[in-house]
Amino acid sequence: MLKPESFPIEKIFVPTKQKKAIKPETVAEVAESILDIGQQAPISVRLDGDRLVLVEGLHRLEACKALGETTIVGVLVPAELAQPKPLLSERPEVEAERIKMARLKQLRLEKEAAEASTAALRGVSATEASRARPAKGVRDNPKALPGRTAKSAPKTLSDWITQQKGTGGRY
Repeated sequence: MLKPESFPIEKIFVPTKQKKAIKPETVAEVAESILDIGQQAPISVRLDGDRLVLVEGLHRLEACKALGETTIVGVLVPAELAQPKPLLSERPEVEAERIKMARLKQLRLEKEAAEASTAALRGVSATEASRARPAKGVRDNPKALPGRTAKSAPKTLSDWITQQKGTGGRY
């Protein structure tokens, strides 16, 4: 069992790859937790020549820096055991779950858009159909007798134009 000890923060080197994974919101949450209940889990460091290299605990280290601490509780691990755990974004199962959730969200949004589009088209089609339907006549009702049509045929060109204007037809 490794024994926790206190390490000076300024002597701990953070690899560049780990620095890129810093999330300020997580650092703020960890700092609040450290203020409330103290540091519960030690960080892991390893020796590399005369310097200490951070293995695990990046957000805890950054939170202690932000709080103005000069030391941090950690454990010194041998180089053989110092394989860092992959970050959440590097774990294949987490990445697969994230991709799956993004795809489900995309499908849901596409479905909602299609439903909204269909509903809008139905509303437009219903109003268009009611406006475009002419009065029933011989063409629309094959059972109608020629003498029983709704309107008689116009006798002159001017009557026909007047009729077209009244029904909204084009001439």
